[in-house]
Order: sequence, then structure tokens, then C-alpha cells
Amino acid sequence: MRAVVRRRQNGHVTRRGLILFAALGVAWGIPYLFIKIAVNELEPAMVVLARSALAAVLLLPLALFRREVAPVLRRWKPMLAYTIVEIILPWYFLSSAEQNLPSSTAGLLLAAVPLAGVAVAFLLGRPASLSPLNWVGILVGMVGVAALVGLDIGGSDLGSVAQMAVVVIGYALGPAILSRWVPELPGVGVVAVSLAGAAIAYIPIVIVTGAWPAAWPSAQVTVSIIVLAVVCSAVAFLLMVALISEIGPVRATTITYVNPAVAILAGVLVLGELVTVWTVVGFILVLAGSWLVTRRKREPVTVVTDSPVVDSPS
Repeated sequence: MRAVVRRRQNGHVTRRGLILFAALGVAWGIPYLFIKIAVNELEPAMVVLARSALAAVLLLPLALFRREVAPVLRRWKPMLAYTIVEIILPWYFLSSAEQNLPSSTAGLLLAAVPLAGVAVAFLLGRPASLSPLNWVGILVGMVGVAALVGLDIGGSDLGSVAQMAVVVIGYALGPAILSRWVPELPGVGVVAVSLAGAAIAYIPIVIVTGAWPAAWPSAQVTVSIIVLAVVCSAVAFLLMVALISEIGPVRATTITYVNPAVAILAGVLVLGELVTVWTVVGFILVLAGSWLVTRRKREPVTVVTDSPVVDSPS
């Protein structure tokens, strides 16, 4: 969080900026807890449908009011690709993986998104210039993931780990698609349309697979779905927009390093999940690797900036 409290070019970061940062860290750190609760009664496809539909209902009116839907729909091809890799596939595999993995482990594995972002840049033909420090970061991060998978999880849920790998790749690929093909699109419109598209895609999936619940879920699960849609999706994105406006896009992306800590804390306090020595070791190594791999050489410019970090979703 240190990057957020440095002096900015036009003064100190405001109290509002710190509040927004803390709020977003919570909003993007608790989804794993509520997904874990939801999949105890609902099929993963139903969780995705309910979450995306409710969030779309909340954001679409705002996007329409701001006239941001039409420009997004005109670029439907890259938007379709973005929706698939950012929501349709990752949200399903994340929910499915959490049927077996602890919520804290799922949140921690997603801290590897910046590492995947490097590979995505190479695949898209936009390789980053990696310094020796960046390569050290990749190695450290891989060791951290290996510690989690081989020693913390113990190799007993490799199928779920493979599903989490799909999530990590999707979350790294989604922002890259937007950045390369449609950087001009308005943010609220992008999220609202992609959420609505995901909900529409999952309606037939839920019907065909019989994922629709036979009875109304418990109050605990219902609240979990509402929190996932309202707090972790709709409100979280609006917080991110406000945070970027307040402290800038570079500092805002440091939220990547806060979310896993919140996920671990939530899993321990609410679900009583066990934190092993290897959980702590993996946590430190993955975050250290992600931080190192996103460090860049400071360019000679006329204004003071922070070292950028790879953008990642929640």
C-alpha cells in the first residue's frame, strides 16, 4: 500500500483516495469467500448466471444513461472475446474449483495474474522488455505457486488447480484484449455489456445442464449471491473507476497485492480455513514474484511517476 501514500505531483493522496483503496481491496478480496458459500448449494453455472445477471441489471441503466452501450456494441467482436476470457470461462472455473479448494487458496493463486500477463504479452506479439530483476520475479513467483500446489494443496486437487490456471490466464488476457483492440471504449459500458452478455450466455447452459436449483437457496447463499453481484462486481468496478480518477491508474493497480491478503483473512475468520506454513510461504513468494515481474526501469521523464504494474482484474 506504500505506493498509494506517496506524494503525488499535485500534492498528497487524499483521505478519499485511501478510503477508496481500502474499500476496493475488500470488495475484490472477499469474492472467494462468498463463492465458496454459494457453491455449497448452487451449481457453478447458476452462481455465474445469478451474479452476472444481477450485476448487469445494476450497471446497464448507468451505462445507458452515460450513452456508453452503443459504442461498445459496435465493437462486438473484441467485446465477445473479452467477455469469454474475462467472465464466461473464468467465473465458471473459479466457482467449480472452489467446490474443492479453500477460498483463501483460490484467492492466493489468482495473485499470479501479473506473472501470466507477461506470457500473454509475448503471445500477443507485444513482448515486454524484461530486466534481470523481472526474470527473478518470474522464477520467484513460479516457486511460490509450486509451493502452494505441491506442498500446501498436496497435489490432491490438481483438477481444481488446472481450473484455477484457466482463471489466471483469462484474467491476464482480458485486459490485454481491451488494451490492444479497443482501448477507446468507455469502462462502465464495457463492464455492463460484458456482464449482460455473460448472463445471456449462461441462461441456456443452466437450462440444458439442469443447474437451476430445485428449491430457493438458503438465506446464507442468497446473501452471498447478492454480495457477489452488488459489492464484488457492480460496486467494485465503480470504486475502481473512482480510485483511478483519484490516485491515477498506476497506483490503483497496486490493489493486486492487497486482494490475496483479504481473501486469506476472510477464509480464516469466516470459514475457519487452515493457514499452513506453506500458505504463508506461497503467499510471500507469489506476491514478491508479481511485484518484481512488474517492475520497470525508470525512464527519464519530467514528472515523477511510480513504477507501473501489470493490470489485473477481480
